Amino acid sequence: MTIEERLSRIEPLSCGSESQRRRDRETDRALWRDTQRQLNELTIRVAEVNDRLSARIGELAEHAAVRDRETDRRFRETDARIDKLVGAIGEWMTRQPNAR
Repeated sequence: MTIEERLSRIEPLSCGSESQRRRDRETDRALWRDTQRQLNELTIRVAEVNDRLSARIGELAEHAAVRDRETDRRFRETDARIDKLVGAIGEWMTRQPNAR
């Protein structure tokens, strides 16, 4: 077999592998573009969820602050009532004739 014959047999093989590489490259590029698109969509969705979550956390924090202020006010009122009651009991006991 001559060199010419060998080259003629190899030529279709190399052409076939080149076209296969070209098809593979195009397939890889399409897959990469699709992956990038999906990542971009996911990033947008995550940002939207994060915004909604941040807003909800803010609402809950404000609600908790209102409840804390109300609880504090009620504790102060209860403390004042207890102080008055203890003072009134003390005065009543000192006015009793058998108080020692």
